[in-house]
Amino acid sequence: MTFWRWLFFLIKVGVVAVLAIWVAVRPGHVSFVWLGYRVDTSMGVLLAILLLLLLLFVGLHALWRLVWRGPRDLGRLRGERKRRQGYRALSQGMAAVAAGDAVEARRQARLANKLLHDPPLILLLAAQTAQLGGDETAARRYFTAMLERPETAFLGLRGLLMQALKAGDRREALELARRAYEERPKTGWAITTLLDLHLESGDWGQAMPLLLQAGKLKALPEAEARRKRAVLLAEKARVDPAATALPAAREAVKLAPELIPARVQLARLLTEAGRQREATKVIEQGWSMGPHPELAAAYAALQPEEAPIARYRRFEKLSALAPRHRESLLALAECAMAAGLWGEARKDLEFVAEAEHGHPSQRLARLMVRLAEGERGDAAAVRRWLTAAAEADPEPGWRCTRCGTQAPAWQANCPHCRAFDTLVWQAPLRAAAPSVLPPEAIAGALPAPVTGTASPGAAAPASLPGTATRPATPVPNAPGPTAPPTAPVDAARLVN
Repeated sequence: MTFWRWLFFLIKVGVVAVLAIWVAVRPGHVSFVWLGYRVDTSMGVLLAILLLLLLLFVGLHALWRLVWRGPRDLGRLRGERKRRQGYRALSQGMAAVAAGDAVEARRQARLANKLLHDPPLILLLAAQTAQLGGDETAARRYFTAMLERPETAFLGLRGLLMQALKAGDRREALELARRAYEERPKTGWAITTLLDLHLESGDWGQAMPLLLQAGKLKALPEAEARRKRAVLLAEKARVDPAATALPAAREAVKLAPELIPARVQLARLLTEAGRQREATKVIEQGWSMGPHPELAAAYAALQPEEAPIARYRRFEKLSALAPRHRESLLALAECAMAAGLWGEARKDLEFVAEAEHGHPSQRLARLMVRLAEGERGDAAAVRRWLTAAAEADPEPGWRCTRCGTQAPAWQANCPHCRAFDTLVWQAPLRAAAPSVLPPEAIAGALPAPVTGTASPGAAAPASLPGTATRPATPVPNAPGPTAPPTAPVDAARLVN
């Protein structure tokens, strides 16, 4: 770049030199009369005099500008310097807020306010500084002042909305979120916040269009949007009349095949409509993806009046879809005991007991009690297993991941905190550690096998598969001593 500048300078000097030489070799003669005087000179001298007069005029003009406009230019320079210092203080204040330094943020906010005379960004810094210092009242005042300026109104609206959410004022938050959405309907946080508030309040009619719009605008990840739609549709299938519930349940299963409550609702609706074959297929598909006690309960409900031996044969087909899964073995063992097939039940329960490594679950202990009672009436084994059941980990259930509340059944919103899609199948925490039965004690507690099996029509306890159990885990990898605790749920009650 310097080379070209020097080249351009040399070209200009060369041009001037050429013109000077050209005039020198052609001096010419100029004669004029001015103010009664006759002037005779050469062209070169005339040009030199004109050049000096031009330079004198330029110098006088610069001096006039300096005298006339100097104070104003000086004030402008001082103002520009103050503005630079003010924005530097503003930037440092924002950095202090991000770093959590309330003292430095407050100092920089005062300095920026002094130098910049309270522009819109000062209000934002002041509000954030007040929040960092725990002064929510002052922060609210600043956010409200931001509403009066068009350039910061939307930002102030968001600040007030976040305050309302933090304070738990859902009514004010809903009003502010709706206002923010109306002002800028394509803003991601405005859509998602309003959507979450409608979902928590159970306003499905308002939530569904917002959910679809959020998906189109990519305000939510595609997987999250599909999951929310599936849960919302599963809830509609749970509470709506059958005419609208069945299509909703179908769509929910299509969007989230792993959503167990959606499959259970779809199977129930199909069964009520007399379409047992289709309901059977829905449950079997879900079982092959991951066995679950509520799927077992729905499978039993397909034929509520069938004979115990017929139910056992039907559950053999279901368990064959996940043959070594813990839930398959327990459900099949329960059916076998209901049909009086004690040998088959013993085989399945022994496999589960061996996999649980001396930490029998509550459900396994209860089934062992039934086996000890029904097979040969072994009172000692019954007592041991009753003790194990009392001290075993609680069985899992539908539990809210936000507030920890145990729900009696699945629903889209937590019955306690109203959070959307937070109920998961897991166990509550247990205060005291359960006692441990060594493997040899479990083997000793198992009732001795009885020669032969009961006839297909033999009486058996009226318990059906569908027991709540630990989170589905293949038996070969069943939890050992460090397994998470589980919540007590009576399996038979889920089915009967």
